[in-house]
Amino acid sequence: MIQGGAGTSTNMNANEVIANRALDIIGKPRGSYEIISPNDHINKCQSTNDSYPSSAKLGMALQHEPLLNEMKLLIASLKNKANEFKDVIKMGRTQLQDAVPMTLGQEFGGYARTIESDLSILSGSINRLCIVNLGGTAIGTMTAAHPSFPSIACKRLSEVSGLNIELADHLIAASSSTGTMLYFHGILKRIATKVSQVCNDLRLLSSGPRCGLHEINLPAKAPGSSIMPGKVNPVIPEVVNQAAFQVMGNDITVTIASGSGQLELNVMEPVIIFNIYQSIDMLERAFRTLRVHCIDGITANNDVCLGYVEKSIG
Repeated sequence: MIQGGAGTSTNMNANEVIANRALDIIGKPRGSYEIISPNDHINKCQSTNDSYPSSAKLGMALQHEPLLNEMKLLIASLKNKANEFKDVIKMGRTQLQDAVPMTLGQEFGGYARTIESDLSILSGSINRLCIVNLGGTAIGTMTAAHPSFPSIACKRLSEVSGLNIELADHLIAASSSTGTMLYFHGILKRIATKVSQVCNDLRLLSSGPRCGLHEINLPAKAPGSSIMPGKVNPVIPEVVNQAAFQVMGNDITVTIASGSGQLELNVMEPVIIFNIYQSIDMLERAFRTLRVHCIDGITANNDVCLGYVEKSIG
């Protein structure tokens, strides 16, 4: 997906696939472009600069649904643990020092809420992705486009996708700016940062088992060491941490690329789109992995938790 030409290669590849499929249907050899031309008949000699970002944003709007579902499932799992651990008394900590008592259920309830607070933010951002510059053609001036094309295209796309596709109120601005995608990925970074913080806590709370906090037990998923056979590492929180770090890194790329367009077009759209799709996919899989292979199987060490409270001056 990363390419020069602001997505022209992807656009024309799609046109070629459609043209060859049409040739298949009418019984003509693939590549018979004198009969059905990818540019003349499929692309209709229109620009990539409106169709490419519009289709990419539409894909993001559709692809975010599985991520939302995984977020909801993870939140439900954390809430289940909050209820399961509601009577487990433990020590709360600030600056890694003893603070005041709380329950392990309250702690897990906090994890659930911090992720839940982003559900509406992520859902609300989809409306922005559904504002497109279709019909603006090369630079947003509608050169070579039929005046009725934008409204007809948006209406048809809404019917096909089930989304409310709207035409941008200023096509030149919409063609040169990638601000909507920058905003959307900022939300993904926020979600990644929060889930990474939860994973940090899980690793710390499960540290030990003899010389750490050892307040909770994470499901043992892999032998942790080639030299210490009895050691089991918190591999699931670790891998989710790393997925989150990748999303945070992707946000730097998206930010730099969004600010690197010149004049009427941002030619860096391909790397922006590539990183956003990767981040959506990584977060979806990370949330599923964390829920299925870690959160659902966590158990509490009640006596250890209570022992810290009894020894504390908090």
